[in-house]
Amino acid sequence: MSDAHKSLENDCLLMSRHNGIMRLYLSSYQLGDHPDAFTDLVRGKKSGWVIMNAFDGAAPEVRRRETERQIDNLAGIGLTAHELDLRAYDAGSLSMQFGRPDFVWARGGNVFTLRAALARSGADALIVDRLRSDALVYAGFSAGGCVLAPSLLGLEKCDSTDDALSLYGAVEFAGLNILDRPFVPHLGSSAHPEREILTQVAAAYAHEGQEYWALRDGQALVVDGSSVVLR
Repeated sequence: MSDAHKSLENDCLLMSRHNGIMRLYLSSYQLGDHPDAFTDLVRGKKSGWVIMNAFDGAAPEVRRRETERQIDNLAGIGLTAHELDLRAYDAGSLSMQFGRPDFVWARGGNVFTLRAALARSGADALIVDRLRSDALVYAGFSAGGCVLAPSLLGLEKCDSTDDALSLYGAVEFAGLNILDRPFVPHLGSSAHPEREILTQVAAAYAHEGQEYWALRDGQALVVDGSSVVLR
């Protein structure tokens, strides 16, 4: 089977998973080289939430500065955002706070703290429901994309599970099951410090016959209904 045929087949798998009505912008690192593709997906007043819980293991002041950086970066492309700190909510209180955002932006970091925060707050079910009704854009980079896979197994080679265990008391290996396969960022010519270990993660997936989304820094997986493009 040709690579082109495989790519088309894989795109069809992803489209069948979300019935052709989902909007995603998943970057390898930060906003990537095509942030206009993100803003083009966003409807309404272009306001939404920043989810920083992949950074929960960072020192408070470092986390605060990085939150401001993410909000400023989004403002630079015409999007208004505020932090939604999932540590402050359970499923009942989050459903009232969440409102009707036009997008959520999930910062990269540790995929296991992000997944644990999504699970404990009920944000995982809420976001999946809104995605399936095409009520918002889910966007993010690195761990923010990784968490959408069917499973997070293999990523423990890159991201420690210790912070999730100490902060949340549990480690979740089931992803949100939006993507049809794992999402592996920082590959190829990336200068990211995790490039080498993630290359090993990708090689392990390939050895097991597991297909995966392979992204170098600058690239993003953009899903708009029936259109699935790696830019």
